[in-house]
Amino acid sequence: MITPAKNTVCLWYNGGAEDAARFYADTFPDSSVGTVCRAPGDFPSGKQGDVLTVEFTVMGIPCLGLNGGPAFTHNEAFSFQVATDDQVETDRYWNAIVGNGGQESACGWCKDKWGVSWQITPIILTKAITSPDPVTAKRAFDAMMQMRKIDIAAIEAALRG
Repeated sequence: MITPAKNTVCLWYNGGAEDAARFYADTFPDSSVGTVCRAPGDFPSGKQGDVLTVEFTVMGIPCLGLNGGPAFTHNEAFSFQVATDDQVETDRYWNAIVGNGGQESACGWCKDKWGVSWQITPIILTKAITSPDPVTAKRAFDAMMQMRKIDIAAIEAALRG
């Protein structure tokens, strides 16, 4: 076993930790799957030999997937926020998550099929809504509030007024 990071995000899954880790590794750059630990004995939501934990990295962030069972579910209080450079990158990540059994939400948010929330956020949107010009920021914000997946062309149009 490799020495773990001092601080690791632990995500609780109901049996899907390894599948989720592999999906993230296949979808996002600087992502990988590390050690898969199988349970040395039976546990409340599984049997000896089932996947218990999976070490993985998502865009450079060390994570541990724990197959803890149905007691807890993911919610929007935790999300991965992915800063994208352009519409192609925004579409690629959004479509990968939603198209793999996930679901759309508002303002660039979506959930993967395991219930983990993601914010697919173009950098131009972040710059626009934090503009020192409050009128410009509000136009961009108002445009974003009407969207599910962020449409960069619509944000740029809002910036122009």
